[in-house]
Amino acid sequence: MIQLLYTVIVAQMALILTLLFKSPLRKLVILTLDRVKRGRGPVMVKTVGGTILIVLASSVYSMVKIQSRTMEAGVANPTDQVLMSQHMLEASLMGFMLFLSLMIDRLHHYIRELSLLRKTMEAAKKQNRSFEDSKNGSAEELKALGEEVAVLRTKIKKLGSECEAKAKEAKAAEAEAEALRKQSEGFLLEYDRLLADNQNLRNQLESIDQSLSQPDHKSNM
Repeated sequence: MIQLLYTVIVAQMALILTLLFKSPLRKLVILTLDRVKRGRGPVMVKTVGGTILIVLASSVYSMVKIQSRTMEAGVANPTDQVLMSQHMLEASLMGFMLFLSLMIDRLHHYIRELSLLRKTMEAAKKQNRSFEDSKNGSAEELKALGEEVAVLRTKIKKLGSECEAKAKEAKAAEAEAEALRKQSEGFLLEYDRLLADNQNLRNQLESIDQSLSQPDHKSNM
């Protein structure tokens, strides 16, 4: 029993040392512990732990009985002393074995948590890098858009000045057309006046001709 307990304790200590230092063997041990904690593994571990606790309680109970028997007799029996030492050693080894089992379980748990935390940090770093890359890309796009906007503003100003010049030319042309219209109206009025004067002159000439033709007619009579 004692040799078995020593063997188990040495194996547990070796397992703890394997978990403490990073190596390919540690990955294998972690995978093995992962499989042990799945399915029926926890039930088996609890069964073994319960059995060890029962044996430990039995050893403690035997130690208490031997201690009480020694106190009643008043003299320590050599056999009781040997049994007392054996039970004490077994109880110490079993308690130490349970403690090492708890240490292995906690080490495995913290190693898995650390691994998950590292993966999360790596994913966060990758996401941050992609965000920085997209940010740089968007900054370049914004810069290009700003330059394009500046070019468009220059074109708009140029078109605005051209539009103002065309508007001034249109106003000048409109004013010139208005002046020409007024001038043509003046010409038409002048033309009408000249036609009226011409008609008056014709009428006068006709009246003169008639007046001149009447004495000749009278003289012929």
